[in-house]
Amino acid sequence: MSINVLVIPEDFRKDQFILKPVIERMLARVGIRARVQICMDPLLGGVGEALKWTRIEPILDRYRGMVRLFLLIVDRDCDPNRRASLDALEKRALDSFADSDRCLLAENAWQEIEVWVLAGATDLPKEWAWSEIRANCDPKEQFYLPYTRRKGVDKAPYDGREALARIAAANYGRLRQLCSEDIARLEQRIQDAPIFN
Repeated sequence: MSINVLVIPEDFRKDQFILKPVIERMLARVGIRARVQICMDPLLGGVGEALKWTRIEPILDRYRGMVRLFLLIVDRDCDPNRRASLDALEKRALDSFADSDRCLLAENAWQEIEVWVLAGATDLPKEWAWSEIRANCDPKEQFYLPYTRRKGVDKAPYDGREALARIAAANYGRLRQLCSEDIARLEQRIQDAPIFN
């Protein structure tokens, strides 16, 4: 039996191409058979909107009959308070899902989800230090987009996210190791979720 998983990105227009293959690989790794969908209705349009309960609650209500696991994934953007905001949303969802087998887990990509693509790449420029990529507040502009130019996919649809994310997902072990603060953490939280225990 498989479960339905709905991934709620802050903006699905480009994020979906990274989130879907990575989350599918993550779930497969922990032995959860799932049908992963990306929430495209509504378009939240940014992290500010994605952190509002008034925007998340209608999504949970709309899909609660079909989805068991909701994953809200946003960029951290060097905001040290991002985790507290996500914890507050999870708490409200827990109250909303009382006496049901539904769950919302919220995670922040450290610092942007494009870093997940870089983590799965095995051919990053030697002059790039991984610690600098992880610490940079604008890794999409400073590292991801230059990487797409080096790979010749910068003119591809969605700045090469679709093709590069498939490669990253195929290298999931590397991605998980290099992104322990977000990928490995979310994986463990999924395994520990009450709906699976």
